[in-house]
Amino acid sequence: MLILGIETAAGASSVALVEDREVVASASRAGRMGHESFLIPAIDFCFDQAGRRPHHLDLVAVDTGPGLFTGIRVGIATAQGLAAMLGVPILGASSLDALALQAATGHRRIWPVVDVRRGEVAVAGYRPVPGGVVRDSRRELVRYEHFRGILESDPNDALVVGDCGVLPPSVLRGLSRVKIGMPRYPSAASLADLVSSKAERGEFGKPEDVRPLYMREPDVTLGSVHLREGGLWR
Repeated sequence: MLILGIETAAGASSVALVEDREVVASASRAGRMGHESFLIPAIDFCFDQAGRRPHHLDLVAVDTGPGLFTGIRVGIATAQGLAAMLGVPILGASSLDALALQAATGHRRIWPVVDVRRGEVAVAGYRPVPGGVVRDSRRELVRYEHFRGILESDPNDALVVGDCGVLPPSVLRGLSRVKIGMPRYPSAASLADLVSSKAERGEFGKPEDVRPLYMREPDVTLGSVHLREGGLWR
């Protein structure tokens, strides 16, 4: 199964082609702006590098959030457009789930952090299990100091990953059971990995079924993203 992963919800954009759970091509770009101008050339690049064509695609996976509103909308609109144009299913996955899966090593409880601005972060707790992670707390939007309280009340050794750099130093200072780790951003490859099990069970979705997970009202509204003509899409 050939899956195209699209990640634009966080501070870095990425695209990956994953075949039978192996990454065959990927491209990434750091920065919170320019998602739209990056995506289609990056997708073209991945198909070219992998020696595949768009009609070989079986599934599109996209980050539905939480994260940056504009990035979420651009990613979903692009994924929906591709899925509709190629006649393939689409599945969404959460940026928090993707970060936790990438960090799933060792015994520590994982707390991914996603910056949503306005002095808030999206967080959730995950327990490592063989082959992945299981979310064992609800997703929350919290103020920085509230997150410190969550960590203080957690009796487990904790690993905090994601947008830790937006947190004031006082949030994590002095928490002896807490370590800061990687990754900083979710990856398109981890999104593809997340949806692989659903796809193998035949749990496919339609383009219109994918909805943004903003967790609050968006700051901006975007129109449709138009796929360019030419290149691999002719």
